[in-house]
Amino acid sequence: MGDPVPRPAHAGRPGRDEPPEPAPPTAVAGRLAATVERLRDEVGRAQAAADGRALVDLAKGVLIARLGCGPVEASQQLHTLATEGGVTVLAFAAEIVNQASRDQLSDATRTFLAHAAADAPDAAAVLRIRTAEAGALAAGDTQAVAESLLHHAVAPLGAHAVAIWSAGPDGALTLAGYAGFSAEEARRWRYVPPGVPTTARAALTERGTVVSETLSGSGLPSIGARECPDGGRVVAPAGTGGRIVGVLEICWPDPLPTPPARIQRQVEALAELCAHTLDGTAEAPAAGGPAGLAELIDLVDGLDDPALVLLPHLEPGGRLADFRVAHANTRFVDPAGRPRGALTGTLLLEAYPVAAGVCGLFDLVERVYATGEAFRAERMTITALVDQVPLTGAAGISISRIAGAVLLTWRTDDESVRLARLLQHAQRLGRIGGFEEHLDTGEIAWNAPLFDLYGLALDAAPIPLARLTAHAHADDATAVQRFLRTVLHRHRTASTAFRLHRPDGIVRHIRVVAEPVRDTDDRVVGVRGAYQDISAQHWTEVALAATREQLAHTAQESAERNRLARQLQHAIMPPAQGPIDASGLRVGVRYRPAEKDHLVGGDWYDAVVLPSKQVLLCVGDVAGHGIDAATGMVVLRNALRGLATTGAGPAQLLTWLNLVAHHLTKQVTATVVCGLYDPDTATLRWARAGHLPPVLVSGGAARTLPQIPGILLGALAETTYAEDELVLGLDDTLLMYTDGLIERRGDSLETALRQLLDTAARPAADLDAHLDQLLTFTNADTDDDTCLIGIERR
Repeated sequence: MGDPVPRPAHAGRPGRDEPPEPAPPTAVAGRLAATVERLRDEVGRAQAAADGRALVDLAKGVLIARLGCGPVEASQQLHTLATEGGVTVLAFAAEIVNQASRDQLSDATRTFLAHAAADAPDAAAVLRIRTAEAGALAAGDTQAVAESLLHHAVAPLGAHAVAIWSAGPDGALTLAGYAGFSAEEARRWRYVPPGVPTTARAALTERGTVVSETLSGSGLPSIGARECPDGGRVVAPAGTGGRIVGVLEICWPDPLPTPPARIQRQVEALAELCAHTLDGTAEAPAAGGPAGLAELIDLVDGLDDPALVLLPHLEPGGRLADFRVAHANTRFVDPAGRPRGALTGTLLLEAYPVAAGVCGLFDLVERVYATGEAFRAERMTITALVDQVPLTGAAGISISRIAGAVLLTWRTDDESVRLARLLQHAQRLGRIGGFEEHLDTGEIAWNAPLFDLYGLALDAAPIPLARLTAHAHADDATAVQRFLRTVLHRHRTASTAFRLHRPDGIVRHIRVVAEPVRDTDDRVVGVRGAYQDISAQHWTEVALAATREQLAHTAQESAERNRLARQLQHAIMPPAQGPIDASGLRVGVRYRPAEKDHLVGGDWYDAVVLPSKQVLLCVGDVAGHGIDAATGMVVLRNALRGLATTGAGPAQLLTWLNLVAHHLTKQVTATVVCGLYDPDTATLRWARAGHLPPVLVSGGAARTLPQIPGILLGALAETTYAEDELVLGLDDTLLMYTDGLIERRGDSLETALRQLLDTAARPAADLDAHLDQLLTFTNADTDDDTCLIGIERR
């Protein structure tokens, strides 16, 4: 048995232009399981009915034995007593049997009645539905039906509004009736175009009841959203026999928890009632064959493509179970070789059982029949099983609902069609339009993309290649004329780029290429070629050129700023400076600038004898790089020199310097260690602002001074700093430095300081050698500025 199995070549939204994702194997198993469950339920109901009849017959037998009457009279007595007692005949029969026999039969009877009661609908619900049905039958239009549903059926459930939507074949929704909403709100929602996501469309798409605790929580708009955004919604598709003709939407004023199953069954029953009302203006059901089926068959027989006409096959309860093949046109060829007449009248899943499997063909047909929204796919992979051997091919699929039937057609692609389609897509993606001109007849042929490039309608007259200059920019006229001479007079292939003036005023950048067409006698009879829109490429090149120019200008500015910053640093702090002898101290300084200009930073040092004969010693590091860091360094260095002449101690100097950094600069932050050496007492008073503490080398050992508190400059508007003292012994050396001396990528600060102490403890010939040794053997690798001061007492 053959089985065409179309599979989508690409994923898409089902229902319009693209096939849905193939149904997973679990979906196939689910469909088969549902069929088995349906058959099991039917068997169970038949057994229950048989058990019920047996129970009634037992009760009749009891009455015949006790009353001595005949079977007919016993049956009449059973019905009369049940009616007078207000119970069902089955319940009364069970009571009679229960009284007559206290055995396992009575237990089975009670169990059977319990299951029957569980499946029975609520009496009040049945009454409401019947009352609403009566109102709907008496109503003249859908508006009256909506009002009847609200008044009789859903208001007792707490709902306050009802909307009945009519579903169009294109997926649009029209408000056919409403109750509980204002007239203004109904006017706003009288029509919902196809593709607009709403709560009603969600039920239409899922083909099932959708419950939202709150409308705002669902994230979907709907009628009454402005009036009651926090109310609950229950939306159910309105359909009969598998065909959805509308949607019933019921609104609650308050949040709605998940309603029990019996409430949802009531809503579905009301939705089916609405479907019968809406069906008055819809297509007639096709269960028994739609009106005009003969005309549809005649139409299908005239098609050039294979086609099947399918009619819905309904179960006794009205549920759609399958589709029956009503007709296969003359172009149809069964993959398994069966004649067309053998397929007529068979069920789709019987003829092609794999249609419910991976390909999802049955789901597509079912969706189109339910919603009326046609399905189109330009290219799908079809697999046919012939003697259990899979055969694959490509085809375009089309499924439509017509007059209550489903029309399934497909077109198999040959190699020429496939290549032509590839060429069309390539021209569309590349924005290429082709042309051909016959020189003898003057006939010109353009394809559709070329009309679009020129901004002309498809029915407009094509423009001859010889008139191209009239449509080009004046500045491009020379290049176009040279191109035309090469092609039309020299009969050689040529190309050129120009600006095309379109009738709508848009200017496009176009590249045209053309070649002569020769006949068998090598005589030029025409010209053919192509136009390509290169506007995007042109503007990209313009943008890139502008970007390159801007980058070059920025790089030049940056280099100039870095050069100025380095000159400023060298003017204030030369890279090398001889030792200074002052007040019993020998002071050596080293400054190593960054190797790269863009990394020029704000490291600085100072060593100067103040009027008080004290020696100011300091090292600092301004955050950042470039000219801003260098100018900030100059400000802080000069400010500290001026403040030091007041005679204040290091802690007070840093307090004032913090005010300068915070208020008198452009948000400069810096770290500093500052010391004042008194030659009379050989005492160094020092303070730090976020900087690394100095290192003392004494007696062949090196250690860091205490980590006294002090926040970096410029971080806070007002702060104070701590101060400490150190008495320098003879031949002691104190080292002040910036982090560029010790920082190393991947190493911790503790490791870097430990390496610095090991290097500082090494003996050296004099102070200059000691400083050079530190710069040489410290393994910093961040290429940052480095300042180093060595103070040695003599």
